[in-house]
Amino acid sequence: MRYMRKRTSSVLTILSCLLAVPAFAGWQYSGEYLRDGWYVDDGARFVISARGGAAFGGGGVNNEIGGVVVGYYLLPGGEPVTTEYCYLTGGCDGLDFAGYGDLGDLPASKDFEGFSFAAGASIGWTIPHKPQWRIEGGWDHISETDYNSSPMFQGDLSLVEGTVSSAYIQSSSVQSKVSTDVISVMAFYDFFDGLYKPIQQIIPYVGLGVGYADSQTVLNLSDPWVDISAQNEFKVYGVADEDYGLTVFYKSKYNTTNVAGLLAAGLSYGINETMFVDFGVRAMFLPRIKWELSNEDSSKHREFFSAENVFYVNAMLGLRFEF
Repeated sequence: MRYMRKRTSSVLTILSCLLAVPAFAGWQYSGEYLRDGWYVDDGARFVISARGGAAFGGGGVNNEIGGVVVGYYLLPGGEPVTTEYCYLTGGCDGLDFAGYGDLGDLPASKDFEGFSFAAGASIGWTIPHKPQWRIEGGWDHISETDYNSSPMFQGDLSLVEGTVSSAYIQSSSVQSKVSTDVISVMAFYDFFDGLYKPIQQIIPYVGLGVGYADSQTVLNLSDPWVDISAQNEFKVYGVADEDYGLTVFYKSKYNTTNVAGLLAAGLSYGINETMFVDFGVRAMFLPRIKWELSNEDSSKHREFFSAENVFYVNAMLGLRFEF
């Protein structure tokens, strides 16, 4: 009897170990058990990925100053200068008054575009019984892209109450950066037949999604044409330079949030059943990114310019794991 009890105990131990194996397999690959212990894999997988590469961004730049009226005089050679510049360099006696113009009517001298680094990570799941479909929640970071322009605004400006109807005006100089983070939900379709992704073959895919984008802009403004400094409303955004009568503006930071649209296309290559090399291109669309001046403690902001219909195109290489 004692021998029989020991033998029964040993058999139960072995059976427990054997049952643990399919239980572990069930954790890796979800599916269902059929009668007689058979297990059917439904193709569902837990997905995790990381990637890195380069990004190109662009968008049209708009003047957002609006309502800043400046007076201009004409130098002997016909060059327009601001009233403030005229006084700082010896007075306006003997100069013709050209007229008043609104700086908000000047176009930006160039659009926003530039290259930067990009990185991202995702987590998701392949759809049971339809493993060609993946649903992923992801994060993408586009590092700092420069936007520098001097002059910031330039063009023919309409003038009133003076001797000329218009003059070619230049205004402001900026050095700035923008970085963007996008949290997204995307659906991907992998082009393969069957329940399992083929190994050591190239698998094309496409994707579509929507996201929440947070863009931080950093703005350094200078005023070589002495038109912004002369305006009382701008003095709170810097400190006066006593030697030259200009305003030295604070470094300004501002965050713009957007709903972003995303498209993706790429190729993956299965090293084994769980590891895939992934090369993909993601296009992201953001309606607007703003650059604003801020005061010393960032409690007050004023719009200065914006980039409209911004797009980023990221080309990234990464690894994707499917368990």
